[in-house]
Amino acid sequence: MKQLLLDIKPPSSPTLTNFLPGRNTELLYLLGNILAGREKERFVYLWGGLGCGKSHLLQAMVAGYTQNTAKAVYFSAKQNPDAKFSVDQDIDCVAVDDIHCLTESAQSELFNLYNQLRDETQAFLLVSGPAAPAYLDMRQDLVTRLGWGLVYQVHELTEEEKMQAMKSYAADCGFDLSQEICLYLLRHGRRDLPSLMMTLDALDRYSLANQRQITIPLLRELLQVAS
Repeated sequence: MKQLLLDIKPPSSPTLTNFLPGRNTELLYLLGNILAGREKERFVYLWGGLGCGKSHLLQAMVAGYTQNTAKAVYFSAKQNPDAKFSVDQDIDCVAVDDIHCLTESAQSELFNLYNQLRDETQAFLLVSGPAAPAYLDMRQDLVTRLGWGLVYQVHELTEEEKMQAMKSYAADCGFDLSQEICLYLLRHGRRDLPSLMMTLDALDRYSLANQRQITIPLLRELLQVAS
Protein backbone atom coordinates (compact mmCIF):
# COMPACT_ATOMS: atom_id res chain seq x y z
CA MET A 1 0.00 0.00 0.00
CA LYS A 2 2.90 2.36 0.69
CA GLN A 3 4.13 1.81 -2.87
CA LEU A 4 0.76 3.08 -4.06
CA LEU A 5 1.51 6.39 -2.36
CA LEU A 6 5.01 6.56 -3.81
CA ASP A 7 3.54 6.26 -7.30
CA ILE A 8 1.45 9.41 -6.96
CA LYS A 9 2.06 11.76 -9.82
CA PRO A 10 3.89 14.93 -8.74
CA PRO A 11 2.05 18.26 -8.90
CA SER A 12 2.15 20.12 -12.19
CA SER A 13 5.08 22.44 -12.78
CA PRO A 14 4.31 25.97 -11.54
CA THR A 15 2.90 28.36 -14.13
CA LEU A 16 0.93 31.58 -13.86
CA THR A 17 -1.99 29.75 -15.44
CA ASN A 18 -2.25 27.03 -12.79
CA PHE A 19 -1.92 29.48 -9.89
CA LEU A 20 -5.34 30.00 -8.30
CA PRO A 21 -5.47 33.77 -7.78
CA GLY A 22 -7.97 34.14 -4.94
CA ARG A 23 -7.33 37.65 -3.64
CA ASN A 24 -4.12 37.94 -5.71
CA THR A 25 -5.74 38.89 -9.01
CA GLU A 26 -3.94 42.24 -9.29
CA LEU A 27 -0.55 40.64 -8.61
CA LEU A 28 -1.16 37.85 -11.11
CA TYR A 29 -2.14 40.44 -13.74
CA LEU A 30 1.05 42.43 -13.05
CA LEU A 31 3.30 39.37 -13.35
CA GLY A 32 1.58 38.35 -16.58
CA ASN A 33 2.22 41.81 -18.02
CA ILE A 34 5.88 41.72 -16.94
CA LEU A 35 6.30 38.33 -18.60
CA ALA A 36 4.67 39.65 -21.78
CA GLY A 37 6.88 42.76 -21.82
CA ARG A 38 3.94 45.12 -21.21
CA GLU A 39 5.18 46.37 -17.83
CA LYS A 40 8.32 48.42 -17.14
CA GLU A 41 8.59 47.65 -13.40
CA ARG A 42 11.79 45.69 -12.81
CA PHE A 43 11.80 45.03 -9.06
CA VAL A 44 9.02 43.25 -7.18
CA TYR A 45 9.02 41.90 -3.62
CA LEU A 46 6.41 39.32 -2.54
CA TRP A 47 5.64 38.48 1.07
CA GLY A 48 3.26 36.18 2.86
CA GLY A 49 2.90 33.17 5.12
CA LEU A 50 3.90 29.58 4.52
CA GLY A 51 1.84 27.92 1.79
CA CYS A 52 0.48 31.11 0.24
CA GLY A 53 2.12 30.45 -3.14
CA LYS A 54 5.19 32.72 -3.22
CA SER A 55 7.52 29.97 -4.43
CA HIS A 56 5.00 28.93 -7.06
CA LEU A 57 4.96 32.45 -8.49
CA LEU A 58 8.76 32.81 -8.50
CA GLN A 59 9.24 29.45 -10.20
CA ALA A 60 6.41 30.21 -12.64
CA MET A 61 8.05 33.47 -13.72
CA VAL A 62 11.43 31.80 -14.26
CA ALA A 63 9.73 29.04 -16.27
CA GLY A 64 7.81 31.62 -18.30
CA TYR A 65 10.96 33.55 -19.19
CA THR A 66 12.75 30.33 -20.10
CA GLN A 67 9.91 29.21 -22.36
CA ASN A 68 10.18 32.57 -24.12
CA THR A 69 13.85 31.73 -24.83
CA ALA A 70 14.98 34.32 -22.27
CA LYS A 71 17.64 33.74 -19.61
CA ALA A 72 16.28 33.30 -16.10
CA VAL A 73 17.54 31.80 -12.84
CA TYR A 74 15.87 30.77 -9.57
CA PHE A 75 17.66 30.82 -6.21
CA SER A 76 16.23 29.17 -3.08
CA ALA A 77 17.76 30.79 0.00
CA LYS A 78 16.20 28.07 2.13
CA GLN A 79 18.17 25.42 0.24
CA ASN A 80 21.30 27.52 -0.19
CA PRO A 81 21.51 30.20 2.52
CA ASP A 82 25.08 31.09 1.51
CA ALA A 83 24.19 31.66 -2.14
CA LYS A 84 26.55 33.52 -4.46
CA PHE A 85 24.47 35.66 -6.80
CA SER A 86 26.67 35.61 -9.87
CA VAL A 87 24.69 36.25 -13.06
CA ASP A 88 25.54 37.06 -16.67
CA GLN A 89 25.13 40.55 -18.08
CA ASP A 90 22.47 39.32 -20.49
CA ILE A 91 20.26 37.80 -17.78
CA ASP A 92 16.54 38.59 -18.16
CA CYS A 93 15.07 37.44 -14.85
CA VAL A 94 16.42 36.60 -11.39
CA ALA A 95 14.16 35.13 -8.68
CA VAL A 96 15.35 34.83 -5.08
CA ASP A 97 13.05 32.89 -2.75
CA ASP A 98 12.88 33.08 1.08
CA ILE A 99 15.51 35.79 1.47
CA HIS A 100 15.13 35.75 5.26
CA CYS A 101 17.15 32.49 5.19
CA LEU A 102 20.21 34.21 3.69
CA THR A 103 23.38 34.51 5.75
CA GLU A 104 24.84 37.96 6.32
CA SER A 105 27.40 37.48 3.55
CA ALA A 106 24.70 36.31 1.14
CA GLN A 107 22.59 39.36 2.03
CA SER A 108 25.55 41.47 0.97
CA GLU A 109 25.70 39.49 -2.27
CA LEU A 110 22.00 40.16 -2.90
CA PHE A 111 22.49 43.87 -2.22
CA ASN A 112 25.27 43.96 -4.81
CA LEU A 113 23.13 41.98 -7.25
CA TYR A 114 20.32 44.52 -6.89
CA ASN A 115 22.71 47.34 -7.75
CA GLN A 116 24.19 45.39 -10.65
CA LEU A 117 20.79 44.64 -12.17
CA ARG A 118 19.64 48.23 -11.72
CA ASP A 119 22.74 49.86 -13.18
CA GLU A 120 24.01 47.38 -15.78
CA THR A 121 21.04 45.40 -17.10
CA GLN A 122 17.34 45.56 -17.91
CA ALA A 123 16.66 42.37 -15.95
CA PHE A 124 13.62 41.73 -13.76
CA LEU A 125 14.27 40.86 -10.08
CA LEU A 126 11.56 39.01 -8.15
CA VAL A 127 12.19 38.37 -4.45
CA SER A 128 10.15 36.74 -1.69
CA GLY A 129 10.13 36.78 2.10
CA PRO A 130 7.84 36.15 5.07
CA ALA A 131 7.03 39.77 5.90
CA ALA A 132 6.92 43.27 4.46
CA PRO A 133 10.40 44.79 3.98
CA ALA A 134 10.20 47.02 7.05
CA TYR A 135 9.70 43.97 9.29
CA LEU A 136 12.61 41.90 7.98
CA ASP A 137 15.51 41.35 10.36
CA MET A 138 18.11 41.86 7.65
CA ARG A 139 20.68 44.39 6.43
CA GLN A 140 18.99 47.77 6.41
CA ASP A 141 20.48 48.84 3.08
CA LEU A 142 19.05 45.67 1.51
CA VAL A 143 15.66 46.25 3.18
CA THR A 144 15.65 49.77 1.75
CA ARG A 145 16.36 48.44 -1.74
CA LEU A 146 13.49 45.95 -1.45
CA GLY A 147 11.11 48.77 -0.60
CA TRP A 148 12.08 50.76 -3.69
CA GLY A 149 10.22 48.42 -6.03
CA LEU A 150 6.65 47.16 -5.91
CA VAL A 151 5.69 45.25 -2.76
CA TYR A 152 2.80 42.79 -2.75
CA GLN A 153 1.38 40.59 -0.05
CA VAL A 154 0.50 37.14 -1.40
CA HIS A 155 -2.76 36.14 0.25
CA GLU A 156 -3.37 32.48 1.04
CA LEU A 157 -6.55 31.00 -0.38
CA THR A 158 -9.45 31.01 2.02
CA GLU A 159 -10.76 27.69 3.31
CA GLU A 160 -13.76 27.99 1.02
CA GLU A 161 -11.51 28.64 -2.00
CA LYS A 162 -9.37 25.61 -1.15
CA MET A 163 -12.44 23.40 -0.87
CA GLN A 164 -13.73 24.62 -4.22
CA ALA A 165 -10.32 23.96 -5.77
CA MET A 166 -10.28 20.43 -4.34
CA LYS A 167 -13.77 19.69 -5.62
CA SER A 168 -12.90 21.00 -9.10
CA TYR A 169 -9.70 18.94 -9.15
CA ALA A 170 -11.58 15.81 -8.07
CA ALA A 171 -14.21 16.38 -10.75
CA ASP A 172 -11.48 16.67 -13.38
CA CYS A 173 -10.11 13.33 -12.12
CA GLY A 174 -13.54 11.73 -12.45
CA PHE A 175 -14.79 11.44 -8.88
CA ASP A 176 -17.03 13.41 -6.52
CA LEU A 177 -15.59 14.91 -3.37
CA SER A 178 -17.85 15.63 -0.43
CA GLN A 179 -17.67 18.70 1.79
CA GLU A 180 -16.94 16.34 4.69
CA ILE A 181 -13.80 14.99 3.01
CA CYS A 182 -12.60 18.50 2.16
CA LEU A 183 -13.02 19.66 5.75
CA TYR A 184 -11.25 16.59 7.11
CA LEU A 185 -8.26 17.18 4.83
CA LEU A 186 -8.03 20.80 5.91
CA ARG A 187 -8.17 19.82 9.58
CA HIS A 188 -5.81 16.84 9.58
CA GLY A 189 -3.27 17.31 6.79
CA ARG A 190 -0.97 19.83 5.21
CA ARG A 191 -3.06 22.77 4.07
CA ASP A 192 -1.00 24.03 1.13
CA LEU A 193 -2.69 23.39 -2.20
CA PRO A 194 -0.04 21.12 -3.83
CA SER A 195 -0.10 18.80 -0.79
CA LEU A 196 -3.89 18.73 -0.80
CA MET A 197 -3.97 17.80 -4.50
CA MET A 198 -1.35 15.08 -4.03
CA THR A 199 -3.46 13.63 -1.21
CA LEU A 200 -6.50 13.63 -3.49
CA ASP A 201 -4.50 11.71 -6.10
CA ALA A 202 -3.53 9.18 -3.45
CA LEU A 203 -7.11 8.92 -2.21
CA ASP A 204 -8.40 8.28 -5.73
CA ARG A 205 -5.80 5.55 -6.33
CA TYR A 206 -6.38 3.99 -2.91
CA SER A 207 -10.12 3.91 -3.49
CA LEU A 208 -9.73 2.21 -6.89
CA ALA A 209 -7.14 -0.28 -5.64
CA ASN A 210 -9.36 -1.36 -2.75
CA GLN A 211 -12.65 -1.04 -4.70
CA ARG A 212 -14.13 1.09 -1.94
CA GLN A 213 -15.99 4.39 -1.98
CA ILE A 214 -14.23 7.53 -0.86
CA THR A 215 -15.30 8.03 2.75
CA ILE A 216 -13.82 9.44 5.95
CA PRO A 217 -12.83 5.95 7.21
CA LEU A 218 -11.04 5.28 3.91
CA LEU A 219 -9.26 8.63 4.11
CA ARG A 220 -8.19 7.96 7.70
CA GLU A 221 -6.83 4.59 6.63
CA LEU A 222 -4.88 6.17 3.79
CA LEU A 223 -3.35 8.82 6.04
CA GLN A 224 -2.29 6.16 8.53
CA VAL A 225 -0.60 4.18 5.74
CA ALA A 226 1.19 7.31 4.54
CA SER A 227 2.43 8.32 8.01
